Amino acid sequence: LQIVGEALEIHFPRLNKSERQDRVVSLLEKVGLKPEMAKRYPHEFSGGQRQRIGIARALAVEPRFIVCDEPVSALDVSVQAQIVNLLQDLQEQLGLSYLFIAHDLAVVRHISHRVIVMYRGKVVESADCDRLYEDARHPYTRALLASAPVPDPLIERARQGQILQGEVGPVFSNQHGCLFANRCPMVTAECNRINPLLEEISVNHFAACIHHPAAVNQRVGA
Repeated sequence: LQIVGEALEIHFPRLNKSERQDRVVSLLEKVGLKPEMAKRYPHEFSGGQRQRIGIARALAVEPRFIVCDEPVSALDVSVQAQIVNLLQDLQEQLGLSYLFIAHDLAVVRHISHRVIVMYRGKVVESADCDRLYEDARHPYTRALLASAPVPDPLIERARQGQILQGEVGPVFSNQHGCLFANRCPMVTAECNRINPLLEEISVNHFAACIHHPAAVNQRVGA
């Protein structure tokens, strides 16, 4: 009651105590929790229930945009599916937009409309979800997708994995060349002196790699 109600108290100060309690109960029901749970303490909830409370707290301020930073990383697979489905239902009901940050590629594909792939703090590829998963262009994106296990053991055994070599080093403000160059299987001498720009290589599909035709006008040492 206090965790979810705190946001209401700060952002809607005109609500009295009874109105805040009613709003908290409504929010808990919206995320799939029973009204009587409002009086429980945090340690009395499971991991999935705590995540639902976090969602209810975010919804309390009536947002249009929510940042979901690794919202299912610490949950069991079955609970992950429940939370992701809840987020999708709320998105449709309330017209929400999400910035969904995650390392689980299966979850990202399930919930996302557009995907942005970052390497060492820099965007290396961006595309509509299906296009990126079916036609990844940046070497890092391809390696990332290749590392994700397939739930079919026969297919998984037959797959050829891709192990990246090299180490992830520090990023310097005056650094030249592609940040992925020391680990890229397609690296050339140019990669170590040209900073690839994020270029549109097909409709709404962008990649930062000099090996694509759209990237012919790169700035040397940009």
